[in-house]
Amino acid sequence: MQRQYRLAKDSDAEELLALTWRAYEPVRKLGINFAAAHADLELVLNNIRKNACYVMKEDGRIIATISLRMPWGQQPGPYGVPHIWWFAVDPDTGKKGVGSELLQWVEQTVLRDTLKVPFVSLGTADKHPWLIDMYERKGYVRAGERDLGKGHITIYMKKELRTDI
Repeated sequence: MQRQYRLAKDSDAEELLALTWRAYEPVRKLGINFAAAHADLELVLNNIRKNACYVMKEDGRIIATISLRMPWGQQPGPYGVPHIWWFAVDPDTGKKGVGSELLQWVEQTVLRDTLKVPFVSLGTADKHPWLIDMYERKGYVRAGERDLGKGHITIYMKKELRTDI
């Protein structure tokens, strides 16, 4: 059971859309307005083409995805560093640490070791019952908040990746 990581391609869009809809079902039930929770094929393709959209594959199928919005892109994060968004794990994989493994790979291999960024940011909804706690357990700290007009307060979080710069 070898897992592979790579950037998503246009040909992955339909599979990514199906995974995203399954993964974000609880978010839709909570009434939280995350863009990915209501994605359509056009939004998935835009994400693949405009951001660094990574996939984790196992046994030939995509089991998780995470995207980075870049500071120079259309939707930069608030701190001038890559910003994590659109993080989804296929709920059919069960609680096997798949999401943690992908997040750690992106943090260490892509962000810290390849892009050499000092820290990374992400945003989540204040109304989500467990995401803030989950990210805090993974080393993220609250860095700010903002009302983006989505019906919740966005809590911005940062994680330090390098102390040598």
